[in-house]
Amino acid sequence: MSAKTETPAATAKSGYWYESAQPLASLAFAAPLLLSYEIGVLVLGPQAIRNAADVWLRRLLDLLGFTQYFLLPIAACGLLLAWHHLGRQPWRFRWTVLYGMLIESLAFGFLLVLAAGWQSRLFTGGHPACAAGEAEGGTPLAATVIAYLGAGIYEEVLFRLMLLPAAAWGCRMSGLSWRASWVTGAVATSLLFAVAHHQLDFTLLGWHFATELGEVFAWSSFAFRLLAGMAFSTLFLFRGFGVTAGTHAAYDLFTLLV
Repeated sequence: MSAKTETPAATAKSGYWYESAQPLASLAFAAPLLLSYEIGVLVLGPQAIRNAADVWLRRLLDLLGFTQYFLLPIAACGLLLAWHHLGRQPWRFRWTVLYGMLIESLAFGFLLVLAAGWQSRLFTGGHPACAAGEAEGGTPLAATVIAYLGAGIYEEVLFRLMLLPAAAWGCRMSGLSWRASWVTGAVATSLLFAVAHHQLDFTLLGWHFATELGEVFAWSSFAFRLLAGMAFSTLFLFRGFGVTAGTHAAYDLFTLLV
């Protein structure tokens, strides 16, 4: 990401808020989540629940001829390292910032739980929706926890780390200002984030589209995931990838307690 396309997270110059938003710090913070998910999936075997974004990204790599199992997590780490390199940011940070990032993630995740509870009571009077999608009844707790860790990592890799900058760049090439491009990209990818969690069956211009994965469509859960996508996009732009992935995972795990 060149200097001209830096997100707001990269505009500060020093201190905790700058260091914690760096891709290098994000990688150090997100690495335990990534390792826990990948190891958990291998250990659980058939009981494991793979995150949908993980499955989609692996299918894309398969189509490109890359079938090595560990290539996807390596590629995710490589994206953050490439972003850090292109941003010409220092290859160091204080390890103490990771504690602050953890506190931020838990705090933002809790605030999202409160927002989800308010939204669910407003629409349906039910319990908060999970940003990662609801686990099936009878699913082992360990499998659910591992799946939610995967959502925090791979959904943020796909929708925020990959698609959001790409959408913003496309908007910029169409003539929008950078600020308008980031806003438009955030809205577009948040819509896609919400749609990706639901089953779809519709016809458009003579073409029939249908998906089997995801929840049955409901406006209440769709609206929540749209708002959640906007919240994650805002965090990504201003607080970087690490806090965003941590917040996503923290929120999903908090829903187990609700």
